[in-house]
Amino acid sequence: MTTPVTPSAFREMPDWLFDLEEARPVALPSRPPSYLRNHRKHLQERFFEGGAQAMPDYELLELILYRALPRADVKPIASALIDHFGDYNRVISAPIPRLLEVAGVDLSVAQELKIVEAAAHRLARARVMQRPVISSWDAVIDYCHTTMAHRETEQFRVLYLDRKNILIADEEQARGTVDHVPVYPREVVKRALELNASALILVHNHPSGDPTPSDADISMTNQIRDAAEALDIQLHDHLIIGKSVELSFRGSGYL
Repeated sequence: MTTPVTPSAFREMPDWLFDLEEARPVALPSRPPSYLRNHRKHLQERFFEGGAQAMPDYELLELILYRALPRADVKPIASALIDHFGDYNRVISAPIPRLLEVAGVDLSVAQELKIVEAAAHRLARARVMQRPVISSWDAVIDYCHTTMAHRETEQFRVLYLDRKNILIADEEQARGTVDHVPVYPREVVKRALELNASALILVHNHPSGDPTPSDADISMTNQIRDAAEALDIQLHDHLIIGKSVELSFRGSGYL
């Protein structure tokens, strides 16, 4: 006689096979909310139709920040950057450690801002290098303002010219503090000899925004002029760059 098979009793699945305590939701990629997409599209359309002049500073910053934070609401970050630094140019020119002080700004944001700054400097520089300074003087002034006007510390640069007054080199000689930069006339003239330059234009910025020369600025300029002239190198000018205006030593009677 065959013994009937008794069905096994139902048993619950063991805890180790499916532990609800260990389950974690997985964040899936998602598009930004529709209101952010619409806002971004509106800004892009305004930019392409009217250019940067049709947009306030914080909106132009928003367009840059979208590249670093494609799913975030960047308007508060853009506004915070303007509030912190004062205007668009100072935001773009700010050093990375200072940018990271602003809430919402990470390294990816800082990198995007520094790329924009580098592109602006390179474009401005291309308009003056290997060109006669006399015929492109406005471009030289624009270049100096682009690279120096919004810095938070002083920077000293020298523009080296050949016998035809063509700009052959633009070099940073020194960086300093908010109100001082160390300059060594001997090094300036030595570099001119290495480049076979025939003339110089000195440029430095005043972070205060006021381009009025200090006694130290005047003394240093005279030292460089005397050292250069002893070697038949002419000092054409010394420009002090303020926030929105510059001062020419020659135009102001200091040379």
